[in-house]
Amino acid sequence: MLNKASRPLVSLVEKYLPDPYIFVIILTLVAFVAAMVFEGHGPMAVVKMWGDGFWNLLTFSMQMLLVLVTGFMLASTPLVRGILNRIASLARTPGQAIVLVTFVALIASWINWGFGLVVGALFAKALARQIRVHYPLLIASAYSGFVVWHGGLAGSIPLVIATKGHFTENLIGVIDTSQTIFAFFNLAIVAAMFLVIPAINRLMLPDEKDSVFVDPKLLDDEPDTRVVINRPADYLENSRLLAWIIGVGGLAFLFQYFVNNGGLNLNIVNFLFLFLSIILHQTPKRLLYSLNEAVKGGAGIVIQFPFYAGIMGIMTASGLAASISEGFAHIATAASLPFWTFISAGVVNIFVPSGGGQWAVQAPVMLPAAQQLGADIPRVAMAVAWGDAWTNLLQPFWALPVLAIAGLKAKDIMGYCLMLLIITGVIISAGLTWL
Repeated sequence: MLNKASRPLVSLVEKYLPDPYIFVIILTLVAFVAAMVFEGHGPMAVVKMWGDGFWNLLTFSMQMLLVLVTGFMLASTPLVRGILNRIASLARTPGQAIVLVTFVALIASWINWGFGLVVGALFAKALARQIRVHYPLLIASAYSGFVVWHGGLAGSIPLVIATKGHFTENLIGVIDTSQTIFAFFNLAIVAAMFLVIPAINRLMLPDEKDSVFVDPKLLDDEPDTRVVINRPADYLENSRLLAWIIGVGGLAFLFQYFVNNGGLNLNIVNFLFLFLSIILHQTPKRLLYSLNEAVKGGAGIVIQFPFYAGIMGIMTASGLAASISEGFAHIATAASLPFWTFISAGVVNIFVPSGGGQWAVQAPVMLPAAQQLGADIPRVAMAVAWGDAWTNLLQPFWALPVLAIAGLKAKDIMGYCLMLLIITGVIISAGLTWL
């Protein structure tokens, strides 16, 4: 039934969803017009908001590019390729491949969102090298695990409000993760995602005659292992000693970091991937060959992320994001506020696809509303977190690294993600409202 129900959505998205670059341009124009119509700003004022915010994601853009590059380099090492292939061999049928990649992506994303994006996509490629499976759904399944990230160990909103000195401490104090990440309602939602999402993905698998397969040879990203010595510098490029010296230095830093109780964040994940790649590729030449292959898929990140930063600038400075949140808060009761917060967060996330940035916009609206209505504040905070994660199934911003690794376009996977958006939205809403 879900296979038949998903077909119109897949067809609709394939026909009408433009390239993510066109999508971000359209979002920019929508935000621009909305800021003038609903907030009363003049054209040049909105242009200034857009320009002022345009470069605010430079650090994050580089981090996301490195997520793609370092993850690709690590996966192309002989050791990691072997591990991924052995795990992939556990799946004997296309249906098992879909379920397995979904579970791996869910687990990895719950641990850390950057880790989840890369591991899911790379594991999907390993599966596709061994099993004839509908490739667009396989990649959509790898991306679908990302929906749990903000309810997991690296959720930025619950971690922020659990930290002393956070910007809303004067309103709500410090809220321990036992009331957010490890609260019963949140764990129940996560558990439901682990049960439902793999089942949905499996049920959307089309018949073989309707499937799109990929030639395994096109997925082969094994680096060049030939050693050619024609000049003295070639000895350095093929030196294992250099790789070990710098690689061990990086691992020593990581050991010290984790001994001092450091947690996973995007910089540490990239650092770990990079220095493991340096060691496991064994020579600088193999590493650089893998790097050259990896950067080919990073163009979308480089060009599109500044435009999203500009949209965030408009949404924040114009008051649009706050107005959206206030509109939903005004129709809420104490019991329904988490639901309306979740919906508003999902809408805002389409224009402000950043958990931390979204919390900065919505917290000053939703927290006073929660206090005034007597609503459960940790639940309201997690409603923002889940809303932020939920519409990532529709917003191609976060899918860019996955699509780059897989060699697909957003239109290839977003039809399946749209079906997941509908079903997971019902489950998350129920969990936030009634559990």
